[in-house]
Amino acid sequence: MNKRTRMRWLDSSSGNLKSKIQNPKLVGVLAILVLLLGCVAVARAQLTKLTVGNNAISGNALPAWMAKEAGIFQKNGLDVQIVYFRGGTITAMALVARETPISQVSGPPIVSAILKGADAVVIAGGNVVSEYWLMSRPEIKTAEQLKGGSIAIANFGGQADFISRIALQRLGLTPVKDVAILQIGTVPERLSALEKGRVQAAMLNPPDNVMAQKRGFYSLMNVRLPYQGVGVSTTRTFIRDNPDIVRRYVRSQIEAVHRIKTDRETGLKVLAKYLASTDKEILEMTYDDIRSDEKLSPKQYPTLEGIKNILGPLAETDPKAKAAKPEDFVDMRFIKEFDDSGFIDNLYKGAKR
Repeated sequence: MNKRTRMRWLDSSSGNLKSKIQNPKLVGVLAILVLLLGCVAVARAQLTKLTVGNNAISGNALPAWMAKEAGIFQKNGLDVQIVYFRGGTITAMALVARETPISQVSGPPIVSAILKGADAVVIAGGNVVSEYWLMSRPEIKTAEQLKGGSIAIANFGGQADFISRIALQRLGLTPVKDVAILQIGTVPERLSALEKGRVQAAMLNPPDNVMAQKRGFYSLMNVRLPYQGVGVSTTRTFIRDNPDIVRRYVRSQIEAVHRIKTDRETGLKVLAKYLASTDKEILEMTYDDIRSDEKLSPKQYPTLEGIKNILGPLAETDPKAKAAKPEDFVDMRFIKEFDDSGFIDNLYKGAKR
């Protein structure tokens, strides 16, 4: 290409570019694109970062997982990082220590922490019915055969610890005296201890109880009762200093529960991801169990009856627990606000469940 030709090409090219830039439609489209990109950048910058503790790798954690995966947290202006802790007691300790301002945590360690003077409170119910199976080795099929043996739990003061004591009492056995309770850890660790004969039984909830049954272990006792299971807890200090963040989190919890109840396909996909499972039977059983209104209430009020059931065993040895009222452990203002406004009822109008 000679100099004259090159100059003609440049003139032609610049002319075309100039004419395109002067095209009002093109200018309008470019302006809108720039505006949208700017809005997205601003929206991302305005998201409130929040670290949330979680003590469950089970269907009980589905509301937080759903809120994360379905973009519900983000829609409500929250950039949430869910951090797993090994057991409810450690999760409650992290909350009280201000390491996590909000946590998805079972009720017993929160109740115990409050009785000891810690700043903690339940603000949304999550799972309000507890179900655990006392799974024993195949050769142990009676309470008498379990006597003198031991039960594996996650950690002392957690939900499995509380329910194991109820299970033993229903079997006519005295916890610790007749059957030792051992702090073993995670579900794989408990199952391993059971398989190797280090313990004679283990407390397991869905879907792990079904998995254990498939491996040949025996269901010695099934305990199902109103109980403040894995719900949303925070501190009264965080509520005082950050009421809007708490409100947005509670709204996300309510919307996630609605999504669970109305979007089976997404619910199963989220469960499969976090449980790292491809077992369709286990996934569907877990999903159908957790989405029931009995366990996962649409309105998400904490269960006062469930907290009373936590306080009962504690009251036998702790005068503070005996004098305490379930209302002392909850703050329902945010749930009540969404309920009274009609927000929750409107979510479910015309929804297929």
